[in-house]
Amino acid sequence: MNNKNFKLINRALEVARLSATFLLMLVIVAPGGWVMYNAFRFNVDIQSKPAVWGGNYTLENFTSIFGAVGEGFVPIMQYLSNSIIVATTSTAIALVIGVSGGYAFARYSFKHKNRLFLWLMLTRTVPGVAMSLPIFIIFAKVGIIDTKIGLIIFYVALNIPFTIWLVEGFFLQIPKDLYEAAMVDGCTRWEAFWKVELPLAKSGIASAAIFAFLIAWNEFAIVSQLSRSVGSKTLPVGLLDFTSEFTINWAGMCAFSVVMIVPALVLTFIVQKHLVSGLTFGGVKG
Repeated sequence: MNNKNFKLINRALEVARLSATFLLMLVIVAPGGWVMYNAFRFNVDIQSKPAVWGGNYTLENFTSIFGAVGEGFVPIMQYLSNSIIVATTSTAIALVIGVSGGYAFARYSFKHKNRLFLWLMLTRTVPGVAMSLPIFIIFAKVGIIDTKIGLIIFYVALNIPFTIWLVEGFFLQIPKDLYEAAMVDGCTRWEAFWKVELPLAKSGIASAAIFAFLIAWNEFAIVSQLSRSVGSKTLPVGLLDFTSEFTINWAGMCAFSVVMIVPALVLTFIVQKHLVSGLTFGGVKG
């Protein structure tokens, strides 16, 4: 095979790869694009058969959910406040515990270390649906059903195993020589961790934070069983307010979904550099 044919084959393979990537990304983003498109349409156009493309567009779907009394009115600001409180608080607690646990697994040896780590990881294999009934029974007996505290406790427990796993792997890639050198220079064990190792692990911690936040922000199945009133409902559960016995306000639901998606997208773009770094390699190469 001469050099010209080799280049043609490589170019054809590259085109095929890019085409397959484009088609895959199109399949992934199409549902979100469809939701955003319908957020600016009238409900009658969305429900029409055969489907109507184009037509009139409106901002009424957004104005109605943000306070105007109408078909799509829901207490979105309360739901948004609940989601922010629950997601940020549970993420912060999960990070504190997860970073501490991940560091302990990476740097220290203790009895039954491997068994305990395996047990933590196995908790992530349990489907959420299987957890909903026992969680509901426990929370009902404790008296934290339909409270933000209950949701925070649930999300902390849900996110800690993944946070420990991700952070532990990241700390393992940071050479021990770094903190040992810091201690030789006069740092305490805590100072070596705080000033040397923790800054190097910021990409892994940022990755764990964004995943923990998105899980708490987007989760629906279990939180729909644990929250009943406006005071504890989060945004995903608030989508149910657009459904009734015989009709669904698809336009309002799509507008509500856009409001729910935008903060998560903004946060992801802000930490995008750390997110990619944290999922690909450690703070330094050993």
